[in-house]
Amino acid sequence: MAQYYTYATPSDPQNLQFYSSTPQTPQSFYQGRPSLDPGSRADVAGSIGSGGGGAGPAFGGAIVVQNWWNAFTPWTGMEGEPPLLEELGINFDHILQKSLTVLNPLSTVDAHIMDDADLAGPLVFCFVFATILLFSGKPQFSYIYGVALVGSASIYALLNLMAESGIDAYRTVSVLGYCLLPLVLLSMGSIIVSLDGTLGYVLSLLTILWCAYAASSIFSSVLRLSSQKFLVAYPVGLLYAAFALISVFDGKTGGVGAKS
Repeated sequence: MAQYYTYATPSDPQNLQFYSSTPQTPQSFYQGRPSLDPGSRADVAGSIGSGGGGAGPAFGGAIVVQNWWNAFTPWTGMEGEPPLLEELGINFDHILQKSLTVLNPLSTVDAHIMDDADLAGPLVFCFVFATILLFSGKPQFSYIYGVALVGSASIYALLNLMAESGIDAYRTVSVLGYCLLPLVLLSMGSIIVSLDGTLGYVLSLLTILWCAYAASSIFSSVLRLSSQKFLVAYPVGLLYAAFALISVFDGKTGGVGAKS
């Protein structure tokens, strides 16, 4: 019976190499893909050099991840980099300096005060002026922005005809907007007391003169029109008189001084 169950001996020993007992190292997934291997990447905190053979200067040190609010604050951020608000043309220090110049018209105006002109302050003053009038029962948003647009275009054309150097529309609107600040202060009083009266008329007239004198001082200093200062103040005063009439005007009844 044992003759029928004989096993054949393999003639070729290479057939047994598939079952080799020697352990083999498994192939890595990242083999042949060095750019995908996280272990082969350089440390972020290392030196940063220029590409193409390292011919340029290297910058050492760690890369610091800034907080998202650092870009919006003027006292933080990366060294040597201006804040985001300053890059957008919003500089609170310059806005404060221009506002103080308007509030003190008797002071000497710097000829370079409008070198860094902006519209952030004027837009805020116009919006606050319209909002205060809204609280006093005079919703005049369209009139305020309409008078500001037509008046700024007229003053811009007039100043370019008077001055040899000329002025751009951006600086013209910026000066007229900042000099609106006294009228904003006047409109705050209209919430408490009515401007329909002798006191209101006198305050309105003084505010118009204040705004016109401040604007003409800045224009004459920037454009070197010291001999024509009061000639510039006349059309500018007419513009601010229109804003003063809007402050006194009551849009509900269609009359002036209808508020009791």
